[in-house]
Amino acid sequence: MAGWVALLWVLEAVDAASGHALDTFGITPREAGELRDIVPAAFVHFGFAHLAANSVPLLVLGFLAALSGARRFLAVVTVIVLTSGLGVWFTAPAHSTTAGASGVVFGLFGYLLIRGFVDRRVGDVLVGLLVGAVYGSILWGVLPTAEGVSWQGHLFGLIGGVAAAFVFRRPRVAGR
Repeated sequence: MAGWVALLWVLEAVDAASGHALDTFGITPREAGELRDIVPAAFVHFGFAHLAANSVPLLVLGFLAALSGARRFLAVVTVIVLTSGLGVWFTAPAHSTTAGASGVVFGLFGYLLIRGFVDRRVGDVLVGLLVGAVYGSILWGVLPTAEGVSWQGHLFGLIGGVAAAFVFRRPRVAGR
């Protein structure tokens, strides 16, 4: 996770040095050519403050989610990125551009929050309760309350994380 967050900081430094050339990888809704930007949009940010706001929760929530294994983690993040990006592409206001890892943050939050209940694993339920207690206030971010903040990316990231918990649930062991 530290490597991923470091990559995001390097990309933002390149973006700043290039006059924000990487901002073009943000998602502009309902333009067919922008579908190719759904994945890269999760890696670019609109400034260092935007990136700083995502860095700590991405580190913490990503680390906790990655404890289940790298392959499962990558699959979960893929579902989150695609769900968040497609949700933005379909629902964001016309002529807007959305980028950043906050959809992934909200997705990992949703995934960790319910994974234990879906898998019926006490340890993961406790992790979910802890995550809910520490980061639960981010749920306000799925509401259209702040101008210039993509509540759509947050909402669909959360939906993607919850969906990933069901799609990648661990099989039940007979007798348990």
